[in-house]
Amino acid sequence: MNNKTMNSTLVFFSFLVAAIATLGSLFFSEIMEFVPCSMCWYQRIFMYPLVLIFLINLLYPDDKLFKYSFPIVIVGLFFAIYHNLLMWGIIPESVVPCKQGVPCSTEYFEYLGFINIPFLSLLSYSLIFIFLVIGLKKDNNEK
Repeated sequence: MNNKTMNSTLVFFSFLVAAIATLGSLFFSEIMEFVPCSMCWYQRIFMYPLVLIFLINLLYPDDKLFKYSFPIVIVGLFFAIYHNLLMWGIIPESVVPCKQGVPCSTEYFEYLGFINIPFLSLLSYSLIFIFLVIGLKKDNNEK
């Protein structure tokens, strides 16, 4: 497998993760009728465009993908980490921007004692971050 194919494979996996995260968030809010908190909305704001960015790059490959997707992933990852620190009780709820509506500490479900909606967001952003870093390293090794 050549490096060009590997990069498109990483882009495809990034697209897949972003699409599953987007569809999952829509499933939770529209079908399960879970009302998203403010932190969830911030994470969605940065995840949704990634689906289009990666899809467009799959159709029309561009060597600048990492330059315009990486900052979006970093900001989304920051919100996901922050939200999970709140859920784990490391950050007190008094310093969270969720002042109106659903509290950011609301848990709609929990599996295995740690898998909840904020954790799924953290996992998604982390996977995309890893794929982008691997792709960036491969691009740098090519040059």
